[in-house]
Amino acid sequence: MSDILPALTLLSTAALFGGMLLFAGGFAAFAFTALPQAAARSLIRRAFPPFYAFVIGAAGLAALTAAAHDGLSSLMLAAIALSTVPNRQLLMPMINRASDAGRQQRFKRLHGLSVAITLLHLVLAAAVLLRLA
Repeated sequence: MSDILPALTLLSTAALFGGMLLFAGGFAAFAFTALPQAAARSLIRRAFPPFYAFVIGAAGLAALTAAAHDGLSSLMLAAIALSTVPNRQLLMPMINRASDAGRQQRFKRLHGLSVAITLLHLVLAAAVLLRLA
């Protein structure tokens, strides 16, 4: 019974890391190469809210299960979950508005911030996986 929480932490963190890597590194890039730009943009806009919900849920679950056996991992996973909320609710709409308004510089700056945050989340999730290995 004592091995269940560490196993759940490992599995949920692995799902988090793999899901983020696949979506950010694969799906988003693939959409823009496989579809016309307008269709890809529409698809990505529809896909990001569920993606962020997945990150919040997976990181939150992993943080909860880690709390009983690895406080540092729990804090890192909670940081991912909590920092994804403003990404989803504030940053993503700001990026979309900048794109819609043709404000290229603002779009690039906000999108760059979003990418940097996602990369940081990937690094944190990888660090947790290495701690649990």
